[in-house]
Amino acid sequence: MTHQMKEMDIVYHCACTAYEGLSVFSPSLITRNTSGITATVLSAAIQNGVKRFIYCSSMARYGKQKAPFYETMVPMPVDPYGIAKVAGEQLVKALCEEHGMEYVIAVPHNIIGSRQKYDDPYRNVASIMANLMLQGRQPIIYGDGNQKRCFSFIQDVVDPLALMATAGISGETINVGPDEEFVTINELGRELASIVGIDFVPMRLPDRPLEVKTAVCSSDKARRLLGYSTKTSFHDGLVSIVEWIRTSGTKKFAY
Repeated sequence: MTHQMKEMDIVYHCACTAYEGLSVFSPSLITRNTSGITATVLSAAIQNGVKRFIYCSSMARYGKQKAPFYETMVPMPVDPYGIAKVAGEQLVKALCEEHGMEYVIAVPHNIIGSRQKYDDPYRNVASIMANLMLQGRQPIIYGDGNQKRCFSFIQDVVDPLALMATAGISGETINVGPDEEFVTINELGRELASIVGIDFVPMRLPDRPLEVKTAVCSSDKARRLLGYSTKTSFHDGLVSIVEWIRTSGTKKFAY
């Protein structure tokens, strides 16, 4: 990886194994591919004299604190994925400050949009549901389905991420995503069923271990520092997912 960063000024580190639900059962895999790879990427950036490092963290950093989540809150992750993400943040802060590299920590909300992986039972709940519904199958909902989330259309996340390279800010942690509408998993399922044109009769299973009930963030800081705004509505974002899967073809998978 060291030679791949030769003559680079800015590095975006977005890669990880983002299986939050699975992390409770496979903590070694998730830790290795989250905080472990962060150390690897940072090492290469330092060796090549990279000037600015943008790290994508996760809302999992906040755990079960009272929502909405603000960047001033002390991270209190509750599962191995969140713990690994916070460990990555700490590596970024310590090493960037020691080696004189500017950094920004981005905290995206739940990202949705076309081209998102949809044959994966562990992440991307909107895409999973759409893929199943387009096959005439019903999705699984864990618990009562009243878990609250904010869903971000991909371009609404990419734009502020791009600005982090040039906005003249450093050492900041910034939530990125809509905070105008909080959506339950039940509401997500009903909206997708309406778009696809089927009834919504989900299979119900017990709560996922350590799942956070309400995970919604404030984006006040992103508005102030990056001029953030939500340009794509929740409904239109879901329509783009359904159209993409229809065009690309549904994929079978087993939970």
